Amino acid sequence: MFTATLLTNPARPILDRETVESLRNAWGGGEAVWLDPGVAAEIALPVLPENRWQVWQDLQAMQIDLVLQPKAGRHKKLLLADMDSTMIQQECIDELADEAGVGAYVAGITARAMNGELDFESALRERVGLLKGLPESVIAQVLRDRITLMPGGRELVATMKANGARAALVSGGFTAFTGPVAAMLGFDENRANTLHVQGGKLTGTVAEPILGREAKMRALQEIAADMGISHAEVMAVGDGANDLGMLGLAGAGVALHAKPSVAAQCDIRINHGDLTALLYIQGFGREDFVA
Repeated sequence: MFTATLLTNPARPILDRETVESLRNAWGGGEAVWLDPGVAAEIALPVLPENRWQVWQDLQAMQIDLVLQPKAGRHKKLLLADMDSTMIQQECIDELADEAGVGAYVAGITARAMNGELDFESALRERVGLLKGLPESVIAQVLRDRITLMPGGRELVATMKANGARAALVSGGFTAFTGPVAAMLGFDENRANTLHVQGGKLTGTVAEPILGREAKMRALQEIAADMGISHAEVMAVGDGANDLGMLGLAGAGVALHAKPSVAAQCDIRINHGDLTALLYIQGFGREDFVA
């Protein structure tokens, strides 16, 4: 058995009964279950439809996401999440670079690296080098004034933890940001890169080895092994090329508002919903959310 979940942006609840019932009838599914009126509904399916991606494409034009997955094992026991442009709405290094006066240049490198056009580790070293001399105090300023949480993040972490799951923030960014963000959102642990500081200023270097694609995969393997669970019981979420390894290893790898080249390699693509989409696709209804 499979489950088809239709969902959209909770800030614009445009999912209507006609769309859901039309899909149910076309695919011979069971009775529709509304997880959140206007926002999310799911349908049980006997088989995986051959035209799933054509239907997905049609629904994208209506600003509706469609996720198909096996019905069994949807509730995951570990959430592994990227931070930049996933749990927060910004790229921290771009915000630091803006303070250093090289924002546009660094943002261009970041975009290319996240799209898989550049080697992640080399690109990170280059960008960090441009931050040399920036006062360490700017980090706290950026956290306070520039960083905003992605909608639905608090509910996602709190609800999964309330249902026995563990949550880890694994970022190619910096511990100076993952520590505070993890604390704000309730993550159990966080892993990221460490910026070198000397005399109260950034040195333009980062601790080696750099936490990139391989390290994210290793984090999934290590934490799952520590918990005694299989990779199938893991949900991973990210948006960049350096997330593809962990997204591929996880039982549910979610490309959230991802770069096109990244989304194309993932079966679960959320382009319109927020982070609560990760709860809907596990079968949680709005009434099950923990604030």
